[in-house]
Amino acid sequence: MKISLEQFDKAFENRLRLQVMSVLVANEYYDFNALKELLNATDGNLASHLKALEKEEYIIVTKSFIGRKPNTQYAASAKGREAFKKHLEALENLIKQQKNNI
Repeated sequence: MKISLEQFDKAFENRLRLQVMSVLVANEYYDFNALKELLNATDGNLASHLKALEKEEYIIVTKSFIGRKPNTQYAASAKGREAFKKHLEALENLIKQQKNNI
């Protein structure tokens, strides 16, 4: 049986982007430093993947100051939550197909 990969979202092909969305869907928001520490990512690597998710409009970015220190918070957008849900459903369907082929 041929597997259709069209249902998978290319934005989530990267492990770090998949992890970021998992965290943001499970939580109301997360700030940059907390994400960096949780995911054991470098500043530049995390920033580039967050920018890719922002470009897709999958996350909402809020910049503010806590005292005099800048703080950037990220949250999953409605569009991002829906895309992530569809991606997970595609993964589940792939697993089910493989189970049925055994």
